[in-house]
Amino acid sequence: MTRKLTSEDFRLYVITDRSWLREEALEDQVQKAIDGGATFLQIREKELPYNDFVIEAARLKKLATAAKIPFVVNDNVDAALAVDADGVHIGQEDGEAARVREALGPDKILGVSAHTLAEALAAEAAGADYLGVGAAFATATKQDASTVSFETLKAICSQVHIPVVAIGGLNETTIPKLGGSGVDGVAVISAVFSAPDITKATRRLRRLSEEMVKGHA
Repeated sequence: MTRKLTSEDFRLYVITDRSWLREEALEDQVQKAIDGGATFLQIREKELPYNDFVIEAARLKKLATAAKIPFVVNDNVDAALAVDADGVHIGQEDGEAARVREALGPDKILGVSAHTLAEALAAEAAGADYLGVGAAFATATKQDASTVSFETLKAICSQVHIPVVAIGGLNETTIPKLGGSGVDGVAVISAVFSAPDITKATRRLRRLSEEMVKGHA
């Protein structure tokens, strides 16, 4: 990723989940999400063996590059470097952000999950380019995730100087509830990939996110 990330890159951050594949290939579903207006793409396929994961990541990287949207790999720095992804996203349990930044180098994107203001400030200081904060709402995707209060989310957004994307339980009903929080956008999984019409669902979620972000003023 040679260009600098902007707030607009995070309006609709789409994370893959092959449990919704049905009869389709993952790249076909991802292309539909891109067609619907996804602004950022993360591959998160924890059940795939490493070699299969790299093959899948390389396919998705091509789609993201063609669409000129950022593409990051969840957790796996080696896989991110192997496919020349734009970067990697790590959780609090996936290693120190400073060490991951060192492994990635200065030009790759580093996203870090945060659940508290202290974690958010530490991640920014360690070189994170953006934060994923959540769970904003209860989510079936990560059932062990505790929710982050609106007040904590707002405090993080007001005190860091990098983009913040809310994650966890985001859908047509919950996205508008984040108005006034200061987030730059939302990360979605099942709200996109469980939909019967992925492109249509993505387009609708993108519009809701845009409206929510405008409501911060």
